[in-house]
Amino acid sequence: MQKLEKVEKSMGLFDLTGKSAVVTGASSGLGVQFAKALARQGADVALLARRVDKLEAVKAEISKLGVHCISVPCDVTDTEALKKAVQVIEEAFGKVDILVNNAGVGTIISAEDQSDETWKWVMDVNINGVYFASREFGKGMIARKYGKIINIGSIHSSVAMPGAGLSAYCTAKGAVHMMTKEMANEWAQYNITVNAIGPAYFPSELTEAVFADPSFQQVLDTYCPMKRAGREGELDGALVYFASDASSYTTGQLLTIDGGWTTI
Repeated sequence: MQKLEKVEKSMGLFDLTGKSAVVTGASSGLGVQFAKALARQGADVALLARRVDKLEAVKAEISKLGVHCISVPCDVTDTEALKKAVQVIEEAFGKVDILVNNAGVGTIISAEDQSDETWKWVMDVNINGVYFASREFGKGMIARKYGKIINIGSIHSSVAMPGAGLSAYCTAKGAVHMMTKEMANEWAQYNITVNAIGPAYFPSELTEAVFADPSFQQVLDTYCPMKRAGREGELDGALVYFASDASSYTTGQLLTIDGGWTTI
């Protein structure tokens, strides 16, 4: 009997039934994959993004998984819009347990050629958006003494790539890594964990130009020991771990999922 109970408890470690989650940048790419991964574990999901038509299509997909799913148009760089989103989601779900800060943008422009406007845009979405969303949804988590925040960083949170023109992107993702550590430090007292996932290159709208480059395979051969890009589903395990009570004593961490890229 004791062995059976232990098995049941172990299976429940990753169960998100009764939890409610928010995924930013959920209208395409990795955001859709993250929303599906959480829904498959039983979480109700709120989808945040600017593109209303795409949000509704994703909502229809997620709803088929048997969970409550809502779409909330929102620009994460707009603090007033975020405050309204918090109200809408908390009215629908009663609470927010999990926040996935996935919204992000990137450019491939050499540092000397990058305009002020482009630099500010990358910083605004990739740093300010993560901070603003964490702050606004974090207030409710603090009040309830429970929360799981997962920031989507990058391998470029910790390593660069020669000749890539990623100065703005690397700077922003490096900042996300340190923001993760400091928020984890500040909010541990409230039973809130803050962690980050650092993907290498996975197919998405953000990486279309990279994958279209004929020389990309040579980059993978040089920098990735597995010599391939990431595949759909290979980020799901890390996401569910950080979103679930399996990670109750894990906070402030950046988990790179990169085929060994950052070992070199």
